Amino acid sequence: MAESCGAGPRPAYDAEVVVDAGGVALPGRLTIPAGARGIVVFAHGSGSGRGSPRNRHVAEVLHGAALGTLLFDLLTEPEASQRSNVFDIGLLAGRLLDAVAWLRGRPEAGTAPVGFFGASTGGAAALAAAATLGTDIAAVVSRGGRPDLAGDRLAEVHAPTLLIVGGDDHVVLELNRDARRRLHCPNRLAVVPGAGHLFEEPGALDVVAGAAVEWFTDHLAPDAVPATATP
Repeated sequence: MAESCGAGPRPAYDAEVVVDAGGVALPGRLTIPAGARGIVVFAHGSGSGRGSPRNRHVAEVLHGAALGTLLFDLLTEPEASQRSNVFDIGLLAGRLLDAVAWLRGRPEAGTAPVGFFGASTGGAAALAAAATLGTDIAAVVSRGGRPDLAGDRLAEVHAPTLLIVGGDDHVVLELNRDARRRLHCPNRLAVVPGAGHLFEEPGALDVVAGAAVEWFTDHLAPDAVPATATP
């Protein structure tokens, strides 16, 4: 990893880390490109973790756009073995809040704006955590998420939110449409034609990554122009 270089651009940093989540040690990886304009904290979905190939692919694309990432396990191995924890949005959102507090204390992160990228149930956790943090979270992107599971917290989200859903993921698409009606923040629904829930179709995940880069670039950059809700 690079050493600090004074008042110049933030140095490149890439290392395995342990996130302290209220006394629970959660392994992860923090990557911050030189001069990063912001850091995206990932919230994986059910049955997944920091090693998710889909999230890692998106993270690599974000790095190329000068955006940092924190990929970490929201649950310990014993916790993940209990299926109910995967859908415990309060627990998952709490872990995200702890992760942001931990990140704020890292000198490598400095005062960089922070956003959330959530997938599946992690999408609900990201929105619930964003509702708690208010303007301290700059943007949220949800990939194939279950924002409906955030319930009444949706109306409390201030961060500009992008919901990305596969066009063939019919049930989740309708859940996102319904959830979007409860969002009062600037928001947009992006439908990837022909894609299913996991975006395994050729090129589908690249579309997701491109949309995420555009959203985070617009809203995490310090000079970003405030967005308005898209009809």
